[in-house]
Amino acid sequence: MMADVIGHRQLARLRRLDPSLLGARLGGFVYGTIVVLSVLVAGARAYPHSAGRIAGLVLATSVVFWVAHVYAHGISESITDDERLSVADLGRIARHEASIVEATLPPLGALLLGALGVFSTETAVWVAFALGLLVLFVEGIVVARVERLAALGTVAVVAANLALGLSLVALKLVIGH
Repeated sequence: MMADVIGHRQLARLRRLDPSLLGARLGGFVYGTIVVLSVLVAGARAYPHSAGRIAGLVLATSVVFWVAHVYAHGISESITDDERLSVADLGRIARHEASIVEATLPPLGALLLGALGVFSTETAVWVAFALGLLVLFVEGIVVARVERLAALGTVAVVAANLALGLSLVALKLVIGH
């Protein structure tokens, strides 16, 4: 089952990417997902009846963290290369870090459905958490497949990803009650 999460074609396409780009994209997705889950904890506490406000917090926070990463990487690159960055360089860095914001899309979709009244805010938050955990699971599988890890290594990577996400779910349960 785990091997089917990412198919052979997708895996071959991923392996053709520049390893630093692939690593940054996967790292950005994990980071962005953890940011989203963290904001869900705080947002659900602050706005228990407003999925729209929680969605706004998720999106705003992700964008702010993305901008901060672009800025920090821009400074780092400028100093490392000993030259000022061009607008094109900043655009390249922004695209490189975009997975931080892209990771918000599945949970954000659930929150927006809650804001539209498709289901309650509480349900929207739990669906958003479930989607975030699913994303962390799939990201773990992708990392394991790209790294050609054996079953034990795959379980370890997936478990580490899920442990981060589940610790935030536990925090929500403690804070929310």
